[in-house]
Amino acid sequence: MAMMATNKTVKFLIDQQDWENFVSACDSRGTYPSEVLRELCSKYAKRKRKSKVNGLDTADSLYPAYNLDLFMNPKKTKKIRTQSLGELYAGPGGIGLGAALARLETPENLWITEPSWMNDYCSDTCDSWEKNVLGYERKYKNFKGSVEILKGDVREIDIEKLPDIDGLMFGFPCNDFSIVGEKKGFDGNFGPLYSYGVKVLRKKNQPAWFLAENVGGITSSNEGKAFEKILSDLEESGYRITAHKYKLEEYSIPQARHRIMIVGFRNDLNLSFKVPAPHTEVVTAGDALSLPIPPGTKNVELTKQSSTVVERLSYIDPGENCWNAKRLPDRLQLNVPRTRLSHIYKKIDPNKPSYTVTGSGGGGTHMYHWAENRALTNRERARLQTFPDWFEFCGSKESVRKQIGMAIPVLAGKEIIEAILKTLANEPYDYIDSNIN
Repeated sequence: MAMMATNKTVKFLIDQQDWENFVSACDSRGTYPSEVLRELCSKYAKRKRKSKVNGLDTADSLYPAYNLDLFMNPKKTKKIRTQSLGELYAGPGGIGLGAALARLETPENLWITEPSWMNDYCSDTCDSWEKNVLGYERKYKNFKGSVEILKGDVREIDIEKLPDIDGLMFGFPCNDFSIVGEKKGFDGNFGPLYSYGVKVLRKKNQPAWFLAENVGGITSSNEGKAFEKILSDLEESGYRITAHKYKLEEYSIPQARHRIMIVGFRNDLNLSFKVPAPHTEVVTAGDALSLPIPPGTKNVELTKQSSTVVERLSYIDPGENCWNAKRLPDRLQLNVPRTRLSHIYKKIDPNKPSYTVTGSGGGGTHMYHWAENRALTNRERARLQTFPDWFEFCGSKESVRKQIGMAIPVLAGKEIIEAILKTLANEPYDYIDSNIN
């Protein structure tokens, strides 16, 4: 057997009969060949290396930001400048962990963040946030404060009684603004929920800054009037704002995810946020998913698939979907003429960032492996969202899927929060002009 290796991927050239025997053996175990290969690679790597580097799991070596010793032992001469944070619609901890990882060290100061309170309507989501974001803060940043975890509908929260904070983060629900769906905007159930973030910003003791996030489709909802209203309300709350449509694949996120992010600084601070410049390094889906998943990792359950689905996937090549697959026989075509979404039974191209991870959907919407005729696991989807392998999502398999799909990628959150810290500290960084005026 010959073996060829690239930086991130190992490819095997193996005799056809040997491969068929291997596949048969995997079938008898009730698993997929790639899972067995990952396990073997992991066991071999553990034997070869004396210890884990900084205690990191194998996949996390792709992202130096997950160095868990990052906050240990700052120089005693440095003053720690802590930004207290509140989160509305926090999700499982994408932006929360990104903020926890964010830091800025200047000659005089160490700038970090700490959570004060968070809210999400979903109990599983709050549990995921508490277990991982708060767990990280306590274990690795020695955070000893209390955090108010507000489970439930934001409309039932007494905004005026929330603790004062330095920064507000809110990725307000995007259901009514997404390009997938009816784009009801303010006419839907979720569109008006951004106003609760505005209410926090208009408290007597206003936060110094905020970060608001939503889908790219928000700019066209209600013929663009919804977005204009949101920007106007944020500005009239007393903030100097910068809005930008980020293509997160340009920031080393292994996924084509396009999101509007709005950053505002309170007017009296006389600060203006600059959009961080894109990265030169592209991280592909193959980079993120080809590294072995450590034994014992959670959220790795496979999706049950019919024999018909498996057969259909066998005719779909990487980057293709069920509508444009060149080899797909007529008998396996879908008979749903009014539903021709591009991501239906679409296989990921390992040489590019994946298409967008979503939070829900029926058959054909689970995202599909390029080399195996199966849907991605939640762990693989989490990797595309740059969650570390040690991050354990709480709840049922479908609840976890939804949490992952609705989250802000962890390292995207870290990128923006660190730029905010640099702005507060008057530290220069590479930036580009905003693409939204």
